[in-house]
Amino acid sequence: MKISQVAFGALLAVHNVSAHTIMQKLSVNGADQGQLKGVRAPDSDYPIQNVNDAEFACNKGLTHKDSTIISVAPGDKVGAWWGHIIGGPQGANDKDNPIAASHKGPALYYMAKVDNAASTQTSGLKWFKVAHEGLSNGKWAVDNMIANGGWHYFTLPSCIAPGDYLLRAEIIALHSAGNAGQAQFYMECAQIKVTGSGTTTGSNTVSFPGAYSANDPGILLSIYDSKGSPYMGGKAYPIPGPAPMTC
Repeated sequence: MKISQVAFGALLAVHNVSAHTIMQKLSVNGADQGQLKGVRAPDSDYPIQNVNDAEFACNKGLTHKDSTIISVAPGDKVGAWWGHIIGGPQGANDKDNPIAASHKGPALYYMAKVDNAASTQTSGLKWFKVAHEGLSNGKWAVDNMIANGGWHYFTLPSCIAPGDYLLRAEIIALHSAGNAGQAQFYMECAQIKVTGSGTTTGSNTVSFPGAYSANDPGILLSIYDSKGSPYMGGKAYPIPGPAPMTC
């Protein structure tokens, strides 16, 4: 029996209320940097759904922010840890931690060069993408994040120039994205200092808001096939935003 996008939207409506997530800490080469250390995070786990929201860069209501700047070297494996609420699970046996399994979608990472990562504002910055993962080998990036207990990883490009940056980690949940304005964007920013002797401070930069359109093919789409499976029916998923930088 063919299951419509509308039917799926109804089935998932209850999950939409309490199945959200917050990025709360980083790891560098497997070393956990500590809960909310160097991460700007809100208490609310609700997504932004308007791609033109003025606070689309690093989220809104950022009640958690300290002066920590995390040192990262080019080529390091960086992890971002996501949890349902601040601290992780919402009570015992939280089936929606780190995020509801229904919330399929990509993970994306951007950086912006700044003078001081601890004190910089988030508006007006120029962001370049350093990594992304969409749908590959029958799994979404969110599937891999859930399987890793909330951790999702990327490798910092080897040519990035030293200095302070904001690192923007983002997940896009696409379970209701067949309807305009219903893709869910989760994002937080971390304060990092890149070491080493690289020479690239990013190219093909974008602004937030401005990088995405509500009608982008990776934002307004149904991920379900005729049997209701949320894996694009064998089609490729077009990840929003620019291509990641190359060295």
